[in-house]
Amino acid sequence: MNLINIALAIFELEHELERELRYRKINFEKHDRLYFLDQNYCPIFAQVTWINCKKETIASIGDGIKKLKAAGRNWSLFTIENHRRAQLIQEGLYKIKDQPIEFLGDLPKYPMGGWTLLDANTIVYSTETTSRFALGKCEFVENKTIPPSRAYLKLWELFTLHCKTPAKGTQVIDMGSCPGGWSWVLSELGLNVVSVDKAPLDPKIAKLANITFLQESAFALDPKSLPNIEWFFSDIICYPERLLTLIKKWMQESNTKNFVCTIKFQGEADFKVIDEFLKIDGSKIIHLYHNKHEVMWWLTKKY
Repeated sequence: MNLINIALAIFELEHELERELRYRKINFEKHDRLYFLDQNYCPIFAQVTWINCKKETIASIGDGIKKLKAAGRNWSLFTIENHRRAQLIQEGLYKIKDQPIEFLGDLPKYPMGGWTLLDANTIVYSTETTSRFALGKCEFVENKTIPPSRAYLKLWELFTLHCKTPAKGTQVIDMGSCPGGWSWVLSELGLNVVSVDKAPLDPKIAKLANITFLQESAFALDPKSLPNIEWFFSDIICYPERLLTLIKKWMQESNTKNFVCTIKFQGEADFKVIDEFLKIDGSKIIHLYHNKHEVMWWLTKKY
């Protein structure tokens, strides 16, 4: 096979990566959790993708260290063969500080390469990957006292790595907000939050000054009743088709231009409905490190 990209499957979601590749008609070879692709494609269900991979013959451990150092500075290893030999090469490379980062903190300064040993004398590597973190692992210094669930980490990751935050004072809505993790993040950013759910918020979130709670169904709410909402957020547990209908309703019946939504799958991922989301001009979809069997869709048109 003509190797171009290598995708690292998300642990226990290997089947979704394989389904995605078959749906996109991309040929692949599986080596543990690494999928060797014959096209320049970055799958949604990949923890990280190594782009435009190269293959090098090495004569020794020292030669492997020398060639990787010549190609780039930061390297993350995923082993599929010759584990001890590969680890010895990695130990000779620049040591990466594997520490949690702060929300909206500085990201790693240098690009992160990825590599593996295909056999004892063959390195496969890329200096261009989809993450500046080793193997795509983005960990945060968590707040373990206030947020009522760990769902807030999805917004932390999105805003830190992929999307600018709304300006302070912006009017936003958080659909399906219970117990309140997303509303808390938005509140901490200085936004004016309308938090909507049929179930009540966690008391310590509900009492925050810049959160207005509406205890009703997100699907029954009339967009015209809230004309100043600039950002629409949703972590609702619902079928993707129903979420898409709700989004289109707000696009048509409100002035809202910016959307951040979790697409949750009840069974296997539905790539046809993913394509329906992507048909919305300017849309982006990614599987965040803190997502589970779900993906993040967002559309931002003004800040």
